[in-house]
Amino acid sequence: MAKRVTIYEVANRAEVAISTVSRVLNASPNVSEKTKIKVQKAIKELNFRPQVNARKLASKEPQILAIAVPSFTTPYFNEVLKGVKDEIQKMDLDIIMYNTGSRNPEEAVQNFFDRGTADAAILLSIDVSDEVHELIQATQMPAVLVKSSHPAYNFFMLNDYQGGYDAGEHLVKQGFEKIGMIKPIINSRSAMERERGFVDALQNYKIKIHAEYFMTGDTTKHGGFTEESGFEAIYKFKKQGAFPEAIFCSNDTQAVGAMYALSKLGMEVPRDIAIMGYDNIKLSKYLDLTTIDQKMYTVGQEATKRLAEIIKNPDSELFQKILDPVLIKRKSTTNLNKK
Repeated sequence: MAKRVTIYEVANRAEVAISTVSRVLNASPNVSEKTKIKVQKAIKELNFRPQVNARKLASKEPQILAIAVPSFTTPYFNEVLKGVKDEIQKMDLDIIMYNTGSRNPEEAVQNFFDRGTADAAILLSIDVSDEVHELIQATQMPAVLVKSSHPAYNFFMLNDYQGGYDAGEHLVKQGFEKIGMIKPIINSRSAMERERGFVDALQNYKIKIHAEYFMTGDTTKHGGFTEESGFEAIYKFKKQGAFPEAIFCSNDTQAVGAMYALSKLGMEVPRDIAIMGYDNIKLSKYLDLTTIDQKMYTVGQEATKRLAEIIKNPDSELFQKILDPVLIKRKSTTNLNKK
């Protein structure tokens, strides 16, 4: 089966931007005659056939919503997707999910848009590069960003810096002085912001930063936001012979692995080490795990509602919201030695 020619190939052949190709395909008047001829020549030479579904010919309104997400299996993304799924049942839209992976989500998103299978999209935890922005503009697809931001789009951004700061401040106020962190392997924006906020809180409260108390696991799956990563990090602390008094994990899933590793070593939480997570997944309540709640389900619902509004009124004013997380205090960070 021959490979379908893409809009990228047409743009490269004509030496124009993909947005220009899109304008020519849509008979836009905002293209010079010279450029139009170049693009039409490239289309003819490459035998390019833009994908046009019958549903688009019959209706001007989008009918298929796509969710582009780095993973379907992590508890965090699952909660957001539940919110989307429950809200979309109220709308006249079908839904497809696209797994971008965590290694190179921007490239995967470009491949997704190139397929032309959806009419509207929610991009979850995916940074919009210049290339992705140009592609969305070319497709003229309504899009809402969740856990990322861009000045041209509606978005629901989570304040990871504040969440990290709140975590550090909480552990300090509990009376801990030797405070550490289990970090993911991936240097994502959210991971770096959580760490930056956490470190700033410790420094603002005059807590000495010990480099040996900041640890990662070895597992690269899901960028290191996994049970395995938390488990491995605890054993690295053991190997170096120095544990902090309290550990902030980059997410609850890491914290689950860390707590299990400590139990294998005969250590108890919080008697021997306090553990704190991030996300407030369902399991955290049953582990009495102190965490940071990002209101994941609600964000999924609100993003879907906003997308429905954009579909009905494409020219509506941009809605760009930064959400502050909420500290959930539980027994895992109780300082039993505090006087």
